[in-house]
Amino acid sequence: MSGTNAVPYQVLARKYRPQTFDELIGQEALVRTLGNAIARNRLHHGYMLTGVRGVGKTTTARIIAKALNCRNADGPTMSPCGTCEDCRAIVDGRHIDVQELDAASRTKVEQMRELLDGVPYLPVQARTKVYIIDEVHMLSSNSFNALLKTLEEPPAHVIFIFATTEIRKVPVTVLSRCQRFDLRRVPADKLIAHLSAIAAQEQAEVDPGALQLIARAAEGSVRDSLSLLDQAIAQGAGTADTALVRDMLGLADRMRVLDLYEAVMGGKAADALLLLRELHDAGAEAQIVLQDMLEITHWLSAERLAPGHEPPEARSGPEREKGAALSAALPMPVLSRAWSLLLKGIEECRIAPAPMAAAEMTLIRLAYATDLPDPADLLKRLQAGGGKAAQGRQTASAPTPAAAAPGNAPSGGASGASVVAFRAGGGASQARSVPLPEIAPDPGPDAMPEAAPETVPAEPPVPAVAAASPPAAGPADFRSLIQYVMNKGEINLAGELTHNVRLVSYRPDRLEVALTDKAQPDMLTRLTRVMRKEFGAQWTALTSSEASESTLHDQDEQAKTEDAARQLDDPMVRAVLEVFPEAKLLGIKPIMAPESGEPVGDAPDDESEES
Repeated sequence: MSGTNAVPYQVLARKYRPQTFDELIGQEALVRTLGNAIARNRLHHGYMLTGVRGVGKTTTARIIAKALNCRNADGPTMSPCGTCEDCRAIVDGRHIDVQELDAASRTKVEQMRELLDGVPYLPVQARTKVYIIDEVHMLSSNSFNALLKTLEEPPAHVIFIFATTEIRKVPVTVLSRCQRFDLRRVPADKLIAHLSAIAAQEQAEVDPGALQLIARAAEGSVRDSLSLLDQAIAQGAGTADTALVRDMLGLADRMRVLDLYEAVMGGKAADALLLLRELHDAGAEAQIVLQDMLEITHWLSAERLAPGHEPPEARSGPEREKGAALSAALPMPVLSRAWSLLLKGIEECRIAPAPMAAAEMTLIRLAYATDLPDPADLLKRLQAGGGKAAQGRQTASAPTPAAAAPGNAPSGGASGASVVAFRAGGGASQARSVPLPEIAPDPGPDAMPEAAPETVPAEPPVPAVAAASPPAAGPADFRSLIQYVMNKGEINLAGELTHNVRLVSYRPDRLEVALTDKAQPDMLTRLTRVMRKEFGAQWTALTSSEASESTLHDQDEQAKTEDAARQLDDPMVRAVLEVFPEAKLLGIKPIMAPESGEPVGDAPDDESEES
């Protein structure tokens, strides 16, 4: 057969895998650090490479292995030849001294111990043994424990290289024994340039717009971008344009999505629904359209705060022009509100039985939300308008001399009139203006006469509001105050009053105390807040430097000591202690008579003494 000797096709992600440090893209810090370490012979015995999928963790590990073991170099080098037997064997994954393991399939501790059994032996053909463990976070805790001692003090001929996408799952005991390198997502502009060069080598025609879509979909992953480019070239038979890639990825036309976004944020709900239906009929999923709108919201918000934060290659010229206009027209509160509504809409699309209906309802909510004022601006307007309205009401409520007399109403009816009531309080009467509903103004002499309105009997004058009754008095004494605070649930505050306060004077509406060194500085403020809720603003608490009593806790302890001394001075207690000199007095309780319940003498209870 003619096809038996044909070379099998190799996917782009493997065909264009970097073979040297110079071919790595987007990882300049890693290359610089490793280059300095190799040049100065300061290589670490353990490296931890972390980052999202497809940014080059395993590739970097293989390049390090080649740099350490290239035969055409006298020692470690930053430029392995790639042609010697060691370099080719490492690339093919068949080098006896470079073992590449997948931790996801070798999680058991027995497999880790089997691996570590070969660590003490010298390499067979290379200068350095290299153990590459991919997805190391998948190892079990026992496997990590088995690795710790060897990783801390490995032989001089062994280097461990770990790769993981979940660095948080790796124990800190392992991380502390390794040099960590965080491989970054590749920027979109570098990714587009890389894809363009590969497409040229493959003699494929790929539009710049298609490369932009692929780079955005890859989210900084080189492997993902190459896989998508491979798919696009295959689907287009060597040619890939923007429309083909958009259909392949299930994306909507980005300019049409911008038009949809502009319609929604302009409050044009009908136009927005029509555009969404057109995008849906063209093959775009409703949820993906909302996700694109969410991405536009983020882009416009960042563009408003930091213009030019995205590289020019990330978007086409018309996109940037329309985005700049939208960013200048939409304030940040509107964009923030759109972000929240779109997030909610995407979740509704995910769980709704009809995603298209959920997307349409999201657009309707967005369109109507654009008419809502900014809460901060609304508050300012209300505050500004409130002052003007108050001045207008005061002017309208000022009675004229004619209106002051009973029975004399201003011409034109009761328009602008108000009822004035007086409230006693604070030692002075204060007027409160209550505006009445407005009545239509006089239409003029040319209007048709109307029937005379019915005579409404005058309302009785509004009586003066009685003075507010004084609040109830506070607790009678200091101990009652502490009990009141405890009943209110302020247990810590009651404890501080007991242990850290020395009373100077007390009356139901005023407390004067001296504080100990252990007292909290805000204790009296908290106490005042608790008391004023019930007893009014006149309740106060003050500190004083005058002579004061001891704290209640000290007083209680002193009382207990004095009471214990009195009990020890009791004749019966002294007689018992003479018979039992090592006995300890716990207390004295009267014995109750069985029938009457009355105490019988002062004899102590059997439980009052303990030997």
